[in-house]
Amino acid sequence: MKLLDIFGTLKKDMNVIERQLSHSIDSEHPLLNETSLHLLKAGGKRLRPAFVLLGGKYGTYDLDRLSNVAVALELIHMASLVHDDVIDDADTRRGQPTVKSKWDNRIAMYTGDYIYAKALMIVARLENPQIHQVLSKAMVQMSIGEMEQIRDFFNTGQSIRRYLLRIRRKTALLIAISCQLGGIAANAPKEITRELYRYGYNVGMAFQIRDDVLDLCGTEKQLGKPPGSDLRQGNITIPVLYALQDDSRREPLLAEITRIHNANGETDVTTAVRMVRESQGIQEAELLADRYIQKAMHALSQLPAGRTQKHLQEIAKFVANRSH
Repeated sequence: MKLLDIFGTLKKDMNVIERQLSHSIDSEHPLLNETSLHLLKAGGKRLRPAFVLLGGKYGTYDLDRLSNVAVALELIHMASLVHDDVIDDADTRRGQPTVKSKWDNRIAMYTGDYIYAKALMIVARLENPQIHQVLSKAMVQMSIGEMEQIRDFFNTGQSIRRYLLRIRRKTALLIAISCQLGGIAANAPKEITRELYRYGYNVGMAFQIRDDVLDLCGTEKQLGKPPGSDLRQGNITIPVLYALQDDSRREPLLAEITRIHNANGETDVTTAVRMVRESQGIQEAELLADRYIQKAMHALSQLPAGRTQKHLQEIAKFVANRSH
């Protein structure tokens, strides 16, 4: 089963969410309307809304309630991407110009702020205080993760543990609470929402590790951006950290990363990418991602067997093997 097949079972409800996403960021201000819709039109996997809906299957499934959670979480994700592109000085995303490159940094930052605000307006429709507590705590952690990434640009001395804590905050938490809040919004039992969170957290960790691997191994067509973009921006990801642990490759790779740093992002990273590919860094990162997938599968084994459990298993498999 492919990811599209899973979404096919949710197609009607996902279409509702897609329409609500477009409506939710509609603005009377022409420029703000154009910039807000820009990333939405570029598409995306919509994993977070799908996780919300699937989590909702473990309780009293109510699309009106679940869609508010799903739309809010996807908007938060979108806003973070707009801000990320400013921080990373990224010109393309999903093969399309970023808001930052099509307009400018200031327009992009205010667009991201506007989308965040819209997300909060939508989730405010829900009266359950637990939903607001979970969401606000996650947003705080996401902000800390973004600050840590900036602080660690070109930091080749950072530990694996530090990297994992950063991606937990930047990526895994939002996926974890997508699963969890779907269950909470549907009034699923506490033990169910706990396992949904564990599943989402581990899938989220694997997702980001695979993303870091793809940045070094994928093609520009697959990625929608040039390979090695993370290195060019100074983001030292886990395949690079593992490669730096190889004594025979450490000094040449360090020298190449220093050269990239001194070039202020305007340089070729082909040599550094090749060095990481030739090391064991890629394989070790993939093994770590697989371990997180196994943890996600274990969390799923604690949930009631059935169609929803199988769909969540297939999404985990998609994350483990994705090529874009």
